[in-house]
Amino acid sequence: MNPVHVTVLVLYLAVMVGIGLWFSRRSQVAGSDDYMFAGRRLPRPVLVGTLLATWVGSGTIIGGANFAYTYGPLASIFFFAGTPVGILVLYLVAGKVREAAKRTVPELLEDRFGTPTRMVAATITMLAYIGIVAYQFTGGGYVLSLITPLSVGQATVVTGLLIAFLAVGGGLLSVAWTDALSALVIVVTLLVSLGYVFVQDVGGLGSYVDQLSAPLTTLTGGLTPVQLLGYFLPLFLLILADQNMYQRLASARDAGTARTSTLGFFLASFLVTVPVALLASASSFLLPGIEPDTAVLSLAAEGYTPAVVGGLILAGAFAFVVTTGSSFLLSGAGNVVYDLYTRFARHEVEDRRRLLVHRLAVVAIAVLAYVLGQFFPSVLALQVYAYTVYGVAIAPAVFAVLFWPRATSAGALASMVLATLTTIGWEVAGLSQQVNAVIVSLPVSVAALVVVSLLTGRRRTPVEVAG
Repeated sequence: MNPVHVTVLVLYLAVMVGIGLWFSRRSQVAGSDDYMFAGRRLPRPVLVGTLLATWVGSGTIIGGANFAYTYGPLASIFFFAGTPVGILVLYLVAGKVREAAKRTVPELLEDRFGTPTRMVAATITMLAYIGIVAYQFTGGGYVLSLITPLSVGQATVVTGLLIAFLAVGGGLLSVAWTDALSALVIVVTLLVSLGYVFVQDVGGLGSYVDQLSAPLTTLTGGLTPVQLLGYFLPLFLLILADQNMYQRLASARDAGTARTSTLGFFLASFLVTVPVALLASASSFLLPGIEPDTAVLSLAAEGYTPAVVGGLILAGAFAFVVTTGSSFLLSGAGNVVYDLYTRFARHEVEDRRRLLVHRLAVVAIAVLAYVLGQFFPSVLALQVYAYTVYGVAIAPAVFAVLFWPRATSAGALASMVLATLTTIGWEVAGLSQQVNAVIVSLPVSVAALVVVSLLTGRRRTPVEVAG
């Protein structure tokens, strides 16, 4: 246990808790709209930071590091490419998302496909988001266990409590501002660490290439093209329809701010993914035999960076995990409130009541996420599962709303249900160890959407066709 690392972590957490307490005040969170959308007044720098920190959590710092450590920096291009490619597509719809200002993605789907579609989409979203929150808990446990005497299990509980606290207190206001701070810290420290490790420990770029094992220098890292596609698609599909992204864009001051913030998010993503890929792959020869999930974190914990920088990496990584977990926790609880509770309430639900239910839902989802996290062997495995469930079930329907007028309610429902069942069945059968479920479930989802929509769509009369 390094006392400098502990000191940096404690100070950093104190700042995060202070921000959470500040935005928990009634003057900052006066109602459910403030809680869910930060009053729709997030400035551009904060919006860029919260987009980045929400997306780049333990899935990148731990899951992505695992991939780079195991398969090499070139293969990591395929793993991480889903993020920038997805962001570019997201940019095209950012203005529409801000103008629509829907509270949840299922609400967006209901406008086109009806109430049953909204209910199914809400169930799938909560199922996936519980999984995503679960691996934030596990990822945070890894980080804390490297800094403190706590075991991974104990540290996971502490992480879960902190994530729930930030989400319960100030809602998106506290989450967004802690996101922005965390994004700034982790980007700066990753870049500083990359320069230090490559100069002091690796001996330069040429030495880095020479020390990589032969499989890690190949474009595929020993994976087949189908396996690489299985890692690319889950991230790509998730970001296309990620409710967190849509809610943050809806929290912008206006449509212009939403679009330019998306471009900032695109550029900033490389400042995290590139250093993670290079640092994690360097760990393959600097720290052979370690747990792959800790490939970047162990460089800091084992003294390959200056103590203060290492402490900031560990603290920043932990903060990324916490803010990402809080974001998905807050968003998933929003599905409980707006897609289930208020949607079917017999009477108009007053704003204060909605706020209370939202906070209680945060606590309930946090408990479920902790339980789910105990059943997956690694962050990477849980990450790919959760991303796939959401991406294959929701993304095709969302893009049908935006781009395909002939899609029908029956097609959307068939797509979501079959995609979810296929993904879960593939995981239960243990087939994902060979090929990730997305390779099978995405074609099933798209085929069901297209075929069922064409079969159930309104037939056009000869007059309509001629016209």
